[in-house]
Amino acid sequence: MAFRIRRLAVATRTVIRSAQGSTIQSMSASTPSNDATPRTLASAGLPRRVRKALEHALSLVTVELDNNLGAMLKEFEQELFRLADLARNPGAESGYMQTLRTLRMNRADLIPRFMLELEAGVATIRNNAAAQAAAAGEKPVKFQNLSLVEDEVMDEDAVLREIAARQEARAALPLHLLGQRFGVLAGSPALDAERIPLGPRALCRAMRSASQTLHVPYEARLLLYRMFDHQVMANYAVILEKLDQAMDADGVLPGLTFVPVRVRPTSQQEAAERAEAATPDARGKRRQAKMHGRREGDAVAAAALAAQQRPHTAWMGEPWDGADDDAGGEDEAASLDMLQQLMSGRRALIGKLRPNRPGGPRLELSTSDVFQALGALQAQPPSPTGPTHGLQDIKQTLLAQVRQQRGQGATLSQKDNDTFELLSMLYGQIESEIRADAPAAALIRRLQLPLLRVALQDRAFFVRGHHPARQLLNTVAESAAKWLDKDDYDPQMLLPLQQAVTHVVENYDGDEAVFAASNAKLETHLQEQVRKAELLERRHVEAARGKEKLEVAKLRASETLNALIGDTRLAKFVRALLTQAWADVLTLTLLRQGEDSDEWRKQVEATRKIVAACSREDAPADPELTAHVAQALTQVGYHADEAGVIAQRLTSRVPEGEDDPASRTELAVKLKARARLGEDPEKAQRPKLPPRTPEEQARYEQLRVMPFGTWIEFVTNQQGDVVRRRLSWFSPVTDNALFVNQRGQRVGEHSLDSLSRMIASGQARIVTAARGRLVDRAWQAAVSALRSFAGRSDDAQLPEPT
Repeated sequence: MAFRIRRLAVATRTVIRSAQGSTIQSMSASTPSNDATPRTLASAGLPRRVRKALEHALSLVTVELDNNLGAMLKEFEQELFRLADLARNPGAESGYMQTLRTLRMNRADLIPRFMLELEAGVATIRNNAAAQAAAAGEKPVKFQNLSLVEDEVMDEDAVLREIAARQEARAALPLHLLGQRFGVLAGSPALDAERIPLGPRALCRAMRSASQTLHVPYEARLLLYRMFDHQVMANYAVILEKLDQAMDADGVLPGLTFVPVRVRPTSQQEAAERAEAATPDARGKRRQAKMHGRREGDAVAAAALAAQQRPHTAWMGEPWDGADDDAGGEDEAASLDMLQQLMSGRRALIGKLRPNRPGGPRLELSTSDVFQALGALQAQPPSPTGPTHGLQDIKQTLLAQVRQQRGQGATLSQKDNDTFELLSMLYGQIESEIRADAPAAALIRRLQLPLLRVALQDRAFFVRGHHPARQLLNTVAESAAKWLDKDDYDPQMLLPLQQAVTHVVENYDGDEAVFAASNAKLETHLQEQVRKAELLERRHVEAARGKEKLEVAKLRASETLNALIGDTRLAKFVRALLTQAWADVLTLTLLRQGEDSDEWRKQVEATRKIVAACSREDAPADPELTAHVAQALTQVGYHADEAGVIAQRLTSRVPEGEDDPASRTELAVKLKARARLGEDPEKAQRPKLPPRTPEEQARYEQLRVMPFGTWIEFVTNQQGDVVRRRLSWFSPVTDNALFVNQRGQRVGEHSLDSLSRMIASGQARIVTAARGRLVDRAWQAAVSALRSFAGRSDDAQLPEPT
């Protein structure tokens, strides 16, 4: 009854839209013109019991999907608004806003059209079956009407086909049973997943057709399909199970089950492992390793803490010397033992909060079976839109496939389930440390399946920092880290990263040498990029040292000039000429010739004569000194006329009353507007800061002994986002510090004083070894979360990855 009311409302709305001349024309244009094709269950001419069962099934699905479709449209609208707000140019922003306006005009048509398409698919169940039966005969295929297909059409089909395939893998058994039941209603053999009227592929076809009513561009439709996958298809496996139960209650093949007759061979390797673990010697070794780990835990934690406090000076992607962090197999066994205790505490807490529901018997899969099943998933071709599934999706897909193959619910062993959980926690922490829009972000997801198989085979992956798989994961993750600015991404490294990940995905089947080979190839490119970055950094350091020499020369010239002037009374204007124009001459001479040169001594003597000439009214004219001063001023960039005027002013005292105020004012204005030698306008405009606090002074002293190459994180906004910069060089004389990015490009300068104030206020922090490698930090965060689950204090430290 509810479905009939809803269908009547949809039909009424369609008539109204048609009367107003709206989008019903495009809907009818896409509908086949053959009037014999039924579009509703009422016009399908089906038997009464068949129509009643189909109406019940259609009503159940549409009611379940109604709210999800509304949430999908709401999320789609919010996402378009967010993209418009984040657009980097007015053209893109205008395009998103136009799409948003079009969506708001036509969004009311999508759900009715979607429901009509679903009903049309259900109504033609017997027509489609007849067409399939007619096409089953052996007929030659004719290739007379070939045509090109737009790339957009192919991409949309690929995206929707991937969504449907993922749902078919999750709900393979319910779809198999529904295919049998719909085959009975269609009067034909069992329907496959492609032809089930309310299956995932039917829903994707309905969404493809309904999306045309929105009249949004191609990119927006792809975004809509992603929202459709997240909002509508996320829980569709549950809807299919309800649909299967409803058809069973309606008497369509009641009691149908699928139990294949298959003998499961026992894994000899698993039996040998269980037999070995059951021996007294093995139990004694485990107890001994556990006791040794407790005795050595404090020593390992202290050594790890000392190592963590070292400033991190390695380039991003380049592992620093970790020889001091190496630990033996006993420490590794202790780490794994403590990790197992933490996982047990987590399971106990979750069991109290969420007790297990009673269910039927489940088949426990062996590790080798899980390893091989994941290998089959790994061998599947990559999705055209990139990997979007997570580890929990992989787990559900794996269990669904086993259930389909063996006809019985399956579960993982406690050890394997812990491995899934640990890697999922690690990936969760990694994803919080990377930028989702980074070019290498998709590669991290592609590594999920190989890393999961590595962890299943060798759980030391979690506690061994120099494990080849972990090194590859760290290299790829650091290329997409949040601390990288948009200009820090190196486009030349993207292709080697893709090749390394592809080599692992295509070739790993239990041999860690595959990861080692990928790391070796990737290391070659990394070292090449590091050499380029170091060369570029060295050039910036040389330029900074040249600026330091200039600053030192300016200070020395100023000291010499002040010493020569002493207490001599000079006119204010003359003093300004000496401290500006002539000081630049002294600075350039000192910078080029040095303090022990004859040129420097000549300029010092000329300065004495200038001071004497400007302080005595009876000083004789000295044309040679005037010419010398004029020539020296031209060498620092003054025009010949300006140099001559300034030389006349500096080599003779103008009696009071004979000085022309207009010419003096004009010359003063020119001097003020002129940039001095090596002058930094930004530094000159900086306000004078108050004295440093004790905390700031301590940070200042720390920075003055900090080694070159230390990484420092700067907070960039109120949300706490950071960007990493390398303290490439600093001057103890001028207090200036040079910073470069990961690629060796100069990104700015700070004074040590301002940097110490930023560190004291929390706006910057020194990156230590503990914060150096992204994967290590993510692992420690996951372990901290485990401790909180297990109710353990932070004092129970897990030894550092080795």
